[in-house]
Amino acid sequence: MTVIAQARLGLHDPHDCTDASDELTILHAIYDTLVRRTGQDFVPHLAQDWHVSADAKTWTFHLQPDVFFHDGTPCDAAAVALNLERMAREDKGYTLGSPAVWRQFLGHAVLDATDTSTLRVTLAAPMADLLDVLEQGFIVAPSVFAALDGGDHTAHCGTGPYRLASVSKCEITATRTAAHFAGTPENADITWRLVPKADDRLAQLQQGKVQIANALDFEVSRALGAGRHTYLSPVAIIYLLNAAHGPLTDPRVRRALSLAVDRQEIVETVMHGAAQPLHGFVSPHHFGAGQGAGAQMDRARARELLTQAGYAKGLTLDVDCPTRLPDEAQRLTAALADQLSTVGISLTVHIHPEREDYAHMVRRKEIRDMCVFDSSPMSTYRVLFEKIDSRVAGAWWQGYVNPRIEALIDRGRVTTDRAARAALWAAAYALLQEDPAWLTLYNPVRVIGLAGLHPDFTMPVDGVIDVPRLPSFRGLHEG
Repeated sequence: MTVIAQARLGLHDPHDCTDASDELTILHAIYDTLVRRTGQDFVPHLAQDWHVSADAKTWTFHLQPDVFFHDGTPCDAAAVALNLERMAREDKGYTLGSPAVWRQFLGHAVLDATDTSTLRVTLAAPMADLLDVLEQGFIVAPSVFAALDGGDHTAHCGTGPYRLASVSKCEITATRTAAHFAGTPENADITWRLVPKADDRLAQLQQGKVQIANALDFEVSRALGAGRHTYLSPVAIIYLLNAAHGPLTDPRVRRALSLAVDRQEIVETVMHGAAQPLHGFVSPHHFGAGQGAGAQMDRARARELLTQAGYAKGLTLDVDCPTRLPDEAQRLTAALADQLSTVGISLTVHIHPEREDYAHMVRRKEIRDMCVFDSSPMSTYRVLFEKIDSRVAGAWWQGYVNPRIEALIDRGRVTTDRAARAALWAAAYALLQEDPAWLTLYNPVRVIGLAGLHPDFTMPVDGVIDVPRLPSFRGLHEG
C-alpha cells in the first residue's frame, strides 16, 4: 500500500469545479478526462484525437474504443455526452462562491453522439480554449448520477486507472484496475491519509509510515535531503482592486500600487523564500504567459502617479483580509502596509474569519478598496474571461474595464492556432502591466517529500500529484 499524507481530505461531486489539489489528485486517479494537460499543452486521453472547426465552435472527439466504467457499463460517446450535459447544469460547477462555472462555457451546447466512439460538441459561442475545461471534465458513470445528486459522495465510479475502494473521514483508498488504456500504474494500492499538520506529515514520512507527504514546511523539510522536491504553485496570490468605486477606479492609482511593491522583499519576509515574485497576472506555467520583466518596483514613478491622481498628500485604502486561503493573508497585509507607506498610502484593515462568507462577499462585489485573494485556474483564457472581461462581469470581476484587452479576448476565443493564440494572451499580459486589474505579488513554492530516491520526479505544472504516474514505492511500504 502506497500512502499519501495530505493536509485535507474529502471527495465531493466530480462535476463541481474545484481548485483543491488534495481532492483533484484523487479524482484524476479514479476518473479519466478527454484530454490530459502536459506542461502548457494537451495530449489525448479518453479522446484519441479531436478536430476543431475554423470558427472554434464545433469540436469533434474520437474516443478510445472498448473503455468501460468500473461498474462494467460502457464509456461511449453517449455516456460522455451525458457527462458534459451534467457539467453544464446550473447547479453544477460550484466552487467557493462561484456557481455554474462550467455552464458559462458548455451551456446550450449541442451534443451529438454520431456513433459509439464519436462525439460532436457544437458550442453556443466560440471557445478555442475548450480543452482547458475538458481537462477537468471528469467522465463519470451515468449509473451513479442519481446517487451523487442525492449527496452520496461515496458513489464515485469512473474509468480511471484506480477504482475507489473505501472512504472514511481520515483515509480514502483505491485499487489499481486491470489493463487501463493509458498503461498500468507502478503502485497497486493507494491510500490518501488525512494528516492536518505539516510536522506530522514530515514525521510520518521519515518514520516510513507514508511514502509521500505533501505541503511540507519549506525550511524544516530540508532534513529530507534528496527526498525533498520543490515545485512552483500556479496559484497567484493577489489583491483584487475595486475598480468600480473609490480611488482605485483611477488606473494611475492602481499602477502606483503595483510600482510601490518590492515583491522579492515580500517573498523573503512573509514567505521566508517559499515563493517566486509574480510580475504578471498568471504564473510562468500558464499558456501564453508573458516572457518580459512584467511589473517592477519604481517608487518614484508611483509617487508621480499618485500626485497626478490628486493624492500628493497621501491616500488611505480600506482592505478586506481573510484569516486563511491564503493562510498568510494577515502577515502579508501587514508587510504590504509597511511598503505602501513609503509612497504615502496607508491601509485600514478589516479581518474576515469565515472564508466562505468572505468569498460570497467578493462575488457580490461588496469589497472595500481591495481584498486579499488568489487566482487558481490553469486556463489563461478563463482568467481573462471570468475575472477581467467587463462584459462578462464574472464572479470575481471587480469593475475593471479595458477595451483593448477585451478586443484581444474576442480575437483569442476564435483563434484555433495555438501559437497565434498564445501571442494574443501575451499581449493581454503586457497590457495588464500598464493598466493592472489586480495587485499581483507571488506564486508560492511548495514542497513534497518522497520516500526513497527519485531524481527524475517532477510535479505537474498544476501542482496536483499525478498518482497513476508516480514512481514505484515497492519495498518502501508501511510495515
